[in-house]
Amino acid sequence: MTKILATFALLLAMAPGALSAQNRSPVVVELFTSQGCSSCPPADALMHELATRDDVLPLALHVDYWDYIGWKDEFATPAHSARQKGYAHAGGRTMVYTPQMIVMGREDVVGAKTMKLADLIMKYHQQTPVVAASAARSDGEIAIEIEPLDSRLSGAFDVHLVRYTPLRHVDIKRGENAGRSLDYANVVDGWQVVATWDGRAPLRLDLPLAGDRPAAVLVQQTGHGPIVAAARAD
Repeated sequence: MTKILATFALLLAMAPGALSAQNRSPVVVELFTSQGCSSCPPADALMHELATRDDVLPLALHVDYWDYIGWKDEFATPAHSARQKGYAHAGGRTMVYTPQMIVMGREDVVGAKTMKLADLIMKYHQQTPVVAASAARSDGEIAIEIEPLDSRLSGAFDVHLVRYTPLRHVDIKRGENAGRSLDYANVVDGWQVVATWDGRAPLRLDLPLAGDRPAAVLVQQTGHGPIVAAARAD
C-alpha cells in the first residue's frame, strides 16, 4: 500500500500543482465506498492523497447496500447509493459496485487504479473551462457565483451544495473489515440541489450555511451529466 501511495503521489506531482488564474475548477473525484467492503481501503487511502491538493476536490460518498453483511456504515445514506445508481443509468451500466470513482461526473475508475486516475486528473486539468464558479463563506452564509465562459453552452444545470468532514476515524468491529481501524478523508455528510441554472446568464446565490464544516459547489448537467465547474468554500 505504501508503494502504491508513493507512486500515486509522484504521478499527481507531475500534474499542475495549483489552480490557474483562468477560472479553472478543481477536478472532482467522487468515491463510492463502504466500511463493509474489503476492497475499499486502498481507494479510501487514495482519497487522503487527493485531499492534500488544491486542484482536486475528492468527495467520499458512503453507500448503504453493504450494510447487510454485518456492519452498518455510519456515514452511508440511501441518497449516496441513489446518486451512484443515477450515474450507472446515465452511463448505460446495469450494476453498481464499490469502490468506484467518478471523475467530473463523466468517467469511472474501478477500484484503486492509480495510473488511470492520475491520467484522468491530468486530462481534465488540460481542458479549457466552459464555466467559472466561485464560493465564499462569511457570517453564516455562502455566496456562490457562476458565469458561462462559452457561448455554445446549453441545457439545464443543477447547482449542488455539498458539505463534508475532512477526516473521520472508525474502529470496525464486524463485517469484511472487522478488526481494522480506518481513517476516511472528505466524508460527505450533506448534499442538496440549491438551484437550476440555464447555462447562459450569470448566476449569484446567497444562502445560509450553518456550522464550520467545509463546503463545495458543483455545477452539473441535470440528470447525472458532466460536472462543468466546482468551487470550494473551506
